Amino acid sequence: MRKIVISTSHGDQNGGFCLSHRAWLRLRDMGQREALQEVDVAEYWPTSASVTEPALNQCGRLIPRDDQYLVRIVEELGAEANGHCAALKVVEIPTEVEWTIEKKSGGVEWVSEAHRTWN
Repeated sequence: MRKIVISTSHGDQNGGFCLSHRAWLRLRDMGQREALQEVDVAEYWPTSASVTEPALNQCGRLIPRDDQYLVRIVEELGAEANGHCAALKVVEIPTEVEWTIEKKSGGVEWVSEAHRTWN
């Protein structure tokens, strides 16, 4: 089975998927490629900012949803992995399925089997 991370919340104007700063830092510690390439906004944030500050908790939007490190962090941290307006969930699908993430307006996501489309 393949594991994929989705967000089941409506999210904000950017959608529902993002990680908490804590989860994102853990991914960087694990060497996750996209997390290492992303700028750490907290590095430039005032020291008076709370760890729940929404602007600090919108990380990791470009990380592949089936990334093994991402799945592990979401499973380990649970709700603490949720970024601003996110409700992350790990979904299991058969390994051989070609998949895509679909979403409603507002950000609620689900995993669908990819089908062919012509215009």
